[in-house]
Amino acid sequence: MSGIVVVGDAGLDVVARHDGPIVHGGDSRARVTIEPGGAGANTAVWLAACGANPVLVTRVGADSSGRQVHAELTSRGVRCAFAVDPDAATCCVVVLVDETGQRSMLPDRGANARFSPADLDPGLLRDARHLHLSGYVLLDASSRPAGLAVLAAARAAGLTTSVDPQSAALIYDGFLDDVRGVDVLLPNTEELVALTGSAEPASAAALLDVVGAVVLTAGAGGASWVDGDGVVSVPAEPGECVDSTGAGDAFDAGFLAAWLAGAGRRDSLLAGVRAAGRAIAAVGAQPSMT
Repeated sequence: MSGIVVVGDAGLDVVARHDGPIVHGGDSRARVTIEPGGAGANTAVWLAACGANPVLVTRVGADSSGRQVHAELTSRGVRCAFAVDPDAATCCVVVLVDETGQRSMLPDRGANARFSPADLDPGLLRDARHLHLSGYVLLDASSRPAGLAVLAAARAAGLTTSVDPQSAALIYDGFLDDVRGVDVLLPNTEELVALTGSAEPASAAALLDVVGAVVLTAGAGGASWVDGDGVVSVPAEPGECVDSTGAGDAFDAGFLAAWLAGAGRRDSLLAGVRAAGRAIAAVGAQPSMT
């Protein structure tokens, strides 16, 4: 498969799995792991696990965390095109996972917030057929100009494009104008509500004057493809949710790998929910090395 350029955050996730409510001002026992994370990095690793050939474009700090992230991602089949920031630290996210597998995140984007248009080597686009942008790049005003620049460069180079909005709470006025012309928008249900006012997959049709297609994830409710030909939906993979961190990033990767390999709408959705099912069955946002 031709290369896929992923632009988005990379850093370390500190995942704390706790039972019961967190005691404010006291101690709450937890099982803690530290692993590479960041929405861009997660998608890139899952793309590699799905047989694609990804390159990750991001910014990290000149610190041990940045070097660890680079080494880990390279070992998992991701080509790393990192800009190194001499002043800001590598991104770190504290992830609190409750007994149901649902996560709350405390992110510090660090160097990712200083991502700039110059951090994308235009030569990477000559060897690629698709660019995927993690919405966090657009949602932060400091990195938004770079996100807009890479989308414009990808279109000018003839690549197809996709964007995951990533966070309903951070979607801003003008977001749809900024993603106008994208081939595939990949919201979850909460993000769809923020964009259309409705959780119904059919409401995504209102976005088709902005993007080519909308691929919606609904957790246990499965996933849907919405375009000018209507709505196609598939159920979620059955199984226990151990940790939902990175499930959407895994879906994006499974879906994109299948779609770019020529799969139809239903099969592409099924590939996405299979990857998401693998993601929620284990702790952490990225596939296990085993």
